Amino acid sequence: MKLVLFNDHIPGVLKEDRVVDISSVVEGVPHLNGQTWMAGLIENFDQYRGAIEKAVKAADGVAIDSVRLRAPLPEPGRLVCMAGNYMEGAGLVSDRDAFLKSPSSVIGDGDTIVLPDAPVPHFHHEAELGVVVGKTSDHITAEEAKDNIFGFVNFIDVSARGLEPNGNNSFFWQKSWDTFGPMGPAITTADEVDDPQKLAVKLWVKGDLRQDVNTSDMGRSVYEVLEWVSWIITMKPGDVISTGTNHVGLGPIQDGDDVVMEIAGLGPKLNLTVKDEWKRTWPRLPLSKMTAFESSVRAKR
Repeated sequence: MKLVLFNDHIPGVLKEDRVVDISSVVEGVPHLNGQTWMAGLIENFDQYRGAIEKAVKAADGVAIDSVRLRAPLPEPGRLVCMAGNYMEGAGLVSDRDAFLKSPSSVIGDGDTIVLPDAPVPHFHHEAELGVVVGKTSDHITAEEAKDNIFGFVNFIDVSARGLEPNGNNSFFWQKSWDTFGPMGPAITTADEVDDPQKLAVKLWVKGDLRQDVNTSDMGRSVYEVLEWVSWIITMKPGDVISTGTNHVGLGPIQDGDDVVMEIAGLGPKLNLTVKDEWKRTWPRLPLSKMTAFESSVRAKR
């Protein structure tokens, strides 16, 4: 099942290229907004699943292009992002590390990544597999993790690469700006994903394929990631863990770019635009070559 929030944060289910409104089926879930509605549904999904499936089967729904798809979890209570976590063909996975990204960074399909007024070498994209937590997870094992995962979602960890106030690396400065957490459009329930370690992850910028990787290259599996995170903080239904990126192919994003992300089997592509009031530009080079470019620029100053 692929769950969405659409229009005024109405819960729905994707039925091929249509959206079925399930708000009347799940109106008993206590909620104040789209986030609490979806998180409450995730926590009580077993109670509602049968009725949802029945309603979806009986309904025609509306065309997907006739609605506005929102981020399916607009402001998760905890948004944890792994730092690195990919082998990149040469055993390059970093020491186990992560950071908390601001929940208010989340935006949805069709929204705009706004590049802030910050002195950065460049801004870039990081296409990642997001894990949606389905049960309260506190000191669980990797073996238990599978039963604690509700589903999976497309996630882009937008980064202000190299922003280091006072010469210190700062995940907060680099990662938590508003609009830096594109997510969605759908949460795909875990039962529809045969193996989360065999998913193709792709991202395009202005039609050029930048990232084309597979989750099989993760240094630590989805289940190991949830195990480790749960040792440090308690994760709750509707929280999200983004499992890291393969840095191969990363490159700058800039004003006027369109960014598209897709993970095989996780529903519609995630489509974004980029806006920069200052119209800054960078060479359209991969991260590896950008590092050399930035060094040469500094040397000439």
